[in-house]
This record gives sequence, structure tokens and C-alpha cells, in this order.
Amino acid sequence: MADSQSVLTVSIVTPDGKVYDNEKATLIVVKTQLGELGIMPNHVPVIASLAVDEARVQSVDGKETDEIAVNGGFVEFSENTATIVADTAECQADIDVDRAKNAQKRAEARIQEAQQAQDSDASARAEVALRRAINRINVAGK
Repeated sequence: MADSQSVLTVSIVTPDGKVYDNEKATLIVVKTQLGELGIMPNHVPVIASLAVDEARVQSVDGKETDEIAVNGGFVEFSENTATIVADTAECQADIDVDRAKNAQKRAEARIQEAQQAQDSDASARAEVALRRAINRINVAGK
């Protein structure tokens, strides 16, 4: 078994509570606003704003990688503990693909309506909803 200096503790929380917890991870990969960020044990402390994308967490055995749809928020890492505070997040097994596809269709319709009405605020909100739905569909399909 790996010692405590070569493992990460990873937690993902939302306003609704804890979504994910792993105390024996060796790698976490997230998409920040500036690009992809990989964190391994003993990484320098970091705080970064997250994009709408997946977070991948590799367990100690190296065989299992958990994928979590993360919709915004930030990651904070120090002392081998990574905490993601996200607007919303769902583990791969918890994603309702039909619901996500319906959300995608609704967002696409709202984008068209907003463009016809030349409402840039509504269009921007609908585009965020579309990215979130597509993210959930992509994570569920892996």
C-alpha cells in the first residue's frame, strides 16, 4: 500500500453537499480556465478556476479512473488534499442521460429564440446550459 505522502485526498462539493470523496488517489486531472491541470502527490499548492468539463481521478491501483462532470467552480490543492467546489457536479454513474439530452434540446431551442430576439444575455445563459448538458452526456458515455 502507498504511504500517505504518495496519495491524494480528493473531495468534490457543491451547494447541495459532497458529491465525491476519494482518500487514495494518485492523480487528478481537471480543466481550468487556462487549460488542463494534472495534480499528483506533493504538487505545489494551487487554486484555479474551473471550466465546464470533467474531472478525472485515478485511484492508487492505477486501474480505476473515476470521471465526474464538473460545471464550473474552482479547485484548491495543498498538503496532498484537492478540494473542488463546483456549482454542480455529478459522478458518471449518477448521470441521467435522457435528462441531459432533454436539457441539451431545451438549451439549443433557447439559443435559437434568443438569437432571433437578439437577446445576448439569454443567449449566453443558454450556451452555458448547453455546455453543461453536453459535458454530462460526454462523461456518461465514457
